[in-house]
Amino acid sequence: MKLTFKTIEHNSAEYRQVVDLRDRVLRQPLGLAFTEAELAAEANQIHMAAYGEGQLVACLAYVIIDDNTLKMRQVAVEPEMQRQGIGQQLVSNAEIYAVDNGYCRIELHARDTAAQFYLDLGYEIIGHPFIEVTIPHFKMVKDWCTVIGH
Repeated sequence: MKLTFKTIEHNSAEYRQVVDLRDRVLRQPLGLAFTEAELAAEANQIHMAAYGEGQLVACLAYVIIDDNTLKMRQVAVEPEMQRQGIGQQLVSNAEIYAVDNGYCRIELHARDTAAQFYLDLGYEIIGHPFIEVTIPHFKMVKDWCTVIGH
């Protein structure tokens, strides 16, 4: 499937679709729901979406940590579209966006069930597993700052 990628505005109709996808894929299976405060706190984040045949199929968000670093979070792919390379394409596109916008390091907290996905994309595990939103996670990082001279 040919995908198109775009950044989307907080509180737009597209953003609400992204929140619905994240809720269905990431929150509901854990018995969790987004609060208005959590969603309001995303106003300064960078929201990215992948579309296939005009339909939202995947998304992620970035938190700006500093001039060099973004934290990738809330990566979600429609369940029936998983294991088709969509997540890999989304992350690769998000990495290009990061470099094009002057960032050279991406951090993330990967669920233990997703750690291998990120290892396969060149991310490294930093430290030991920890619990976040009730399940084990790993801090992971991909850093090319020294390679590009930051």
